Amino acid sequence: MRPPRHSLGRRVRASLFATPWDAAVTLAVGAVLVFTVPGLLRWALIDAVWLGETKAVCREGGACWAFVTARWRQMLAGFYPEQELWRVGAAAALLAAATAPVAAPRPGRWLWLTPLGVTGAFAVLSGAGLSGLPDVAPEAWGGFFLNVLVGASAILLALPFGILLALGRGSRLPVVKGLCVGFIELVRSVPLITLLFMASYVLPLLVPAGTELDRLTRALVVVTLFSAAYMAEAVRGGLQAVGGGQREAARALGLGSVRTVALVVLPQALRVSIPALVNTFIGVFKDTTLLYVIGLFDVMWIARAALSDFAWQGRELEAYAFVGLVFFAACFALSRWSAALERRLDAAPLGLAAAVKEPA
Repeated sequence: MRPPRHSLGRRVRASLFATPWDAAVTLAVGAVLVFTVPGLLRWALIDAVWLGETKAVCREGGACWAFVTARWRQMLAGFYPEQELWRVGAAAALLAAATAPVAAPRPGRWLWLTPLGVTGAFAVLSGAGLSGLPDVAPEAWGGFFLNVLVGASAILLALPFGILLALGRGSRLPVVKGLCVGFIELVRSVPLITLLFMASYVLPLLVPAGTELDRLTRALVVVTLFSAAYMAEAVRGGLQAVGGGQREAARALGLGSVRTVALVVLPQALRVSIPALVNTFIGVFKDTTLLYVIGLFDVMWIARAALSDFAWQGRELEAYAFVGLVFFAACFALSRWSAALERRLDAAPLGLAAAVKEPA
């Protein structure tokens, strides 16, 4: 039987004016919006300047988005060759394919797409090993796509590593547990910017002579390991939320230790860990703005470099507002995906209900 549907006015009163305190907060927030939103819209849209080659076209009282439109190629892809920009789109499609295991109803069938998609994206961008494509050094990559590339690759590669670390931390083998605990605590105790500097300037002194790793590869390894440590703690919290009765019931059904963890414990733990994991995803993606401190041409480096040009000096507000809006859109999309994933998993059988459907 469907619940009764209330009118719009009744729903508004129930959600915004249920108590005197709710009404006061609603009126205060409404007053702030009335006084700020019209002026913001006028500055950002109505009185804004959208096209131009220098700040001379800008006018007082309106945003100068001409800074963004004049530098859009660099803001998007850094100094990647203009005639090869289609490869940036192809790499983005490969990264999207690499996320299929997360979006698919049965992820296990598509796990092979993750390493293949990430490897393919880097191969297409660099041109290494692909006949007919000129080589493009990683030093020419940049812009917002570099943030997406490093963030998405680090998240996709760090998640399985973080799961293994979480399982290893709960292991009964002292050596395995000690190594996992030591790695997690060490990485979580050091700021990411320190690890990036060490990978950029200290690591080349430790590797064998003749071994060379470009700055992008070193940064990707560091961000991946840093992310894995935080994801391990999120997954460990989910593992602790799964009651011991689930393991005992699985063993009573004849499932071994590995199948119990893979089919019963881990799926439930990951569902509980989704909010914490997505929060880590968002943090990792935002942390990619630190890449500019080691000389990688991410979107923040491009914005700062463009602002050093006399033709655009003084347009810091538009530059950082644009970067903030782009990251907000990406992070908001991640949060909406997280909510949709939680709803989908709530309707799917997990734990013992899913395990008994698996073929023996």
